[in-house]
Amino acid sequence: MSYIVDTLGNLVHQTAFFNLTVGNYVMIAVACVFLYLAIAKEYEPLLLVPISFGMLLVNIYPDIMLSIEDSANGVGGLLHYFYLMDEWAILPSLIFMGVGAMTDFGPLIANPKSFLLGASAQFGIFAAYLGAMALGFSDKAAAAISIIGGADGPTSIFLAGKLQQTAIMGPIAVAAYSYMSLVPIIQPPIMKLLTTEEERKIKMEQLRPVSKLEKILFPIIVTIIVSLILPTTAPLVGMLMLGNLFRESGVVRQLTETASNALMYIVVILLGTSVGATTSAEAFLNWDTIKIVVLGLIAFSFGTAAGVLFGKLMCKVTGGKVNPLIGSAGVSAVPMAARVSQKVGAEADPTNFLLMHAMGPNVAGVIGTAVAAGTFMAIFGVM
Repeated sequence: MSYIVDTLGNLVHQTAFFNLTVGNYVMIAVACVFLYLAIAKEYEPLLLVPISFGMLLVNIYPDIMLSIEDSANGVGGLLHYFYLMDEWAILPSLIFMGVGAMTDFGPLIANPKSFLLGASAQFGIFAAYLGAMALGFSDKAAAAISIIGGADGPTSIFLAGKLQQTAIMGPIAVAAYSYMSLVPIIQPPIMKLLTTEEERKIKMEQLRPVSKLEKILFPIIVTIIVSLILPTTAPLVGMLMLGNLFRESGVVRQLTETASNALMYIVVILLGTSVGATTSAEAFLNWDTIKIVVLGLIAFSFGTAAGVLFGKLMCKVTGGKVNPLIGSAGVSAVPMAARVSQKVGAEADPTNFLLMHAMGPNVAGVIGTAVAAGTFMAIFGVM
């Protein structure tokens, strides 16, 4: 009888109920809220579902992220191996290849002035950098945090890994992906506040047709120029442009389909669950995390505002030919930010079609955020 009682007692004490802290329960509740937003509200479910589920797993069973060094038998937890691919910049780079294979760069090629709008929206990154420094973060930590201002999850993870800021990688990645998913909520009030109804109703001229030769040469030329100036950007910009070259060359349809579908979704699963699994209660529930989340929101708002204000300037300079709303698409959330520009413009005038015009700054924003990350790496001598 005592054997049975001891056995049952051991089984009971092996359950998670005896090991969880109050913080773990808080993070489990947060994970459930994220799952609700992803499934019920459809806020970027491809990202939020794996992230929130990884958050759920690590706060119920922390050993799922156990490192090899801390393991008694030399075998790490399942999600630790996924996470190593984040640290080694493998998964963020593959995400960029998938984005390139899925995205039409034609609007950017047809309207090169879009590069200016994409560049202006990166103001949020440098605002976040200064803000993080003012709040007491180290220079490298501030640089890693600042990329949240571009609403670019893969680049945030990439730079945090390169700058060896793995301790805050989880909060940075969750904040970046959260703001990416909340683009339709955060951006419209800022856009409407900074523009008049007349400006939102501006109709832009149809973009010129872009030849196949231009689309093929663009990723090659951008890779050469950007990599020569900032070699540290080669992993991100190179993979982005390689994916786009797959798409535009027309001779590797199988590679295009794989990069934009099967491979892309596999990488999203691995990256999302591993990012979510970095948010254990011990790592996430602290003042640094709160600072990072607040800084990210401020930076993202600054980036959106800077893009819209520069769009207003271009509107004045061109005599009313540029709708300032497309400037908000200069953040890196592709294609969500462009869709928001279209939505807000259509609310002012249902016949207004801004999506293709907004895709130019949107693509430029992706490149701009990668360049910003490369600039920080060059400043700190990281290769």
